[in-house]
Amino acid sequence: MSHSTPQPGPSHPRPPASAQSPGSVRASDAEREAAVERLRIASVEGRLTFAELTERTAAAYSATTRGELEKITSDLPGVGAPGAEPAPRLPTRRFSAVMGDCRERIVGRIEDELHVQSIMGDVVLDLRDAQVPRGEVAIVATAVMGDIKIIVPDGVDVRMTGYAVMGDRRIRIHRPEPGHAVPVVTINAKSIMGDITIVDDEHHAPVRRAFTAWWEHRKSRP
Repeated sequence: MSHSTPQPGPSHPRPPASAQSPGSVRASDAEREAAVERLRIASVEGRLTFAELTERTAAAYSATTRGELEKITSDLPGVGAPGAEPAPRLPTRRFSAVMGDCRERIVGRIEDELHVQSIMGDVVLDLRDAQVPRGEVAIVATAVMGDIKIIVPDGVDVRMTGYAVMGDRRIRIHRPEPGHAVPVVTINAKSIMGDITIVDDEHHAPVRRAFTAWWEHRKSRP
């Protein structure tokens, strides 16, 4: 009895690497760092707020392909483009509440150290819309029988020094991945019978963020 040898089916060779879409090519660490540097320059030029800088920096570090990196910087001009004007400089760098309340949402350019003081009062300082050319904000905060809350964008690194006497110093943020060059907030916090708290956007308004995420998901459904 004869047996026929099975014939192999038609082969489907892989397309050559040159046929790949440029946007689908995997990004390298060097390309991610270059994108982060471009974002930093855009912030110096006044094109990105503190919140936008931190959000896009986190997205750049988590990008897998070149196409994802290109989307992050697609609305930014090339480095050294004409017409790059910095945001107006922050007119004041001292914020105080003495037996009262002080609430400030900063929209100017931060270049100098900020001083925040609360004496039997409450201070809320929102940095999310500020322009931070250096990618770093330095703060000196003093709370005496009062409370200070500083709101920062998601994704920043917060470094706190100082002391608390019959009071609290708290950082409520999601720490960025180690080794990433993310924007930084440094704070020298001194609390005497008061509280000093640093919160990111997620911890500041968790209910609002949850609702926004639910609504965006609902809109994207067919």
